[in-house]
Amino acid sequence: MAKYRLVLLRHGEGAWNKENRFCSWVDQKLSSNGIKEAQNCGKHLKALGFEFDLVFTSVLSRSIQTAWLILEEMGQEWVPIQSSWRLNERHYGALIGLNRAEMALNHGEEQVKIWRRSYDVTPPPITESHPYYEEIYNDRRYKYSDVSQDNLPKAESLKDVLDRLLPYWNEKIVPELKSGKMILISAHGNSSRALLKHVEG
Repeated sequence: MAKYRLVLLRHGEGAWNKENRFCSWVDQKLSSNGIKEAQNCGKHLKALGFEFDLVFTSVLSRSIQTAWLILEEMGQEWVPIQSSWRLNERHYGALIGLNRAEMALNHGEEQVKIWRRSYDVTPPPITESHPYYEEIYNDRRYKYSDVSQDNLPKAESLKDVLDRLLPYWNEKIVPELKSGKMILISAHGNSSRALLKHVEG
């Protein structure tokens, strides 16, 4: 029997997932398919008898929306949700919004693979001339983060994701797990990968 009870999941499909684009910190709602994925996940968790005490999400809509839909399917809409930018998807810097197939044509399949799957290689940083810079850095949700907007990342490796995630994990989530609560984390592909790397050693 597991000592601590944690369910970690990636959000349902978003519009840019379908288009094979680097979504990262651009806020996207779930696609119709992503809504069904979240609802099916909720049905599955309910069938398995999960009863959550607390939910953690990133501050991105696709992560929050996934958690809402899951809790609704489970009849557990009342369960408290806490959101933090520290659970956000990896910041892909200048690559945000680009199509992965086009990236491979322009930079080579190997370079794109390194940017996407290496541990400590950071893609080129986002600059103020980037088409999504203003949308990200003028977003009101980051006024409530625990760092100034000037100190938010401009690009991240997977190592950087783990470094910014660990303080939140250790200070906010671990104490709740140790108190015996069943926790759901609705996060993203890379924040989940980083956390799994840490949890599984």
